[in-house]
Amino acid sequence: MVDYILTIGASSSHNSINKKLANYAANLINGCQVTQIDLNSFEMPIYSIDRENDQGVPAEAVEFKELIKQSAGIVISFAEHNGSYTAAFKNIMDWASRLEGKLWDGKPMLLLSTSPGGNGGATVLDAAVKAFPYLGGEVVGALSVPKFQENFSPSDGLINTTINEELLIKVEALQRSIEG
Repeated sequence: MVDYILTIGASSSHNSINKKLANYAANLINGCQVTQIDLNSFEMPIYSIDRENDQGVPAEAVEFKELIKQSAGIVISFAEHNGSYTAAFKNIMDWASRLEGKLWDGKPMLLLSTSPGGNGGATVLDAAVKAFPYLGGEVVGALSVPKFQENFSPSDGLINTTINEELLIKVEALQRSIEG
């Protein structure tokens, strides 16, 4: 039995398609509770070393890091802004990485991205796949979902069977990694 899977839709949009995709994927894992992070609950000043030295690390960053530490695994789906992470997600990463150890605490991770367009956020996903192992993440799978509105139904999930089959394979890899 898995304690909980942490999901992060790496966007501050209240109607984030990336939140929907991350939660859909996490709910495919057998026997897990899903804990969703809303980036809007972790708003902090823009990271700077001067601010850290003067005021310390904000409580929100400590809470974010604690949620990571207590999770069994992590599913993140990235929104892409100008080919990179959203400012909200990057800022949380910058602050939380200042705490002890590697940011992702050795947790198994499934990294996803989606967008309304044909690229599906593949550029930011590629950056995360390359960077997250250096930040303590065990990336067990990655998948970009293009044209979200055409391939995802709120009631049925991923309706593109080819993409859904790819996701199921990656979800199974995450579950195996969690169960050890």
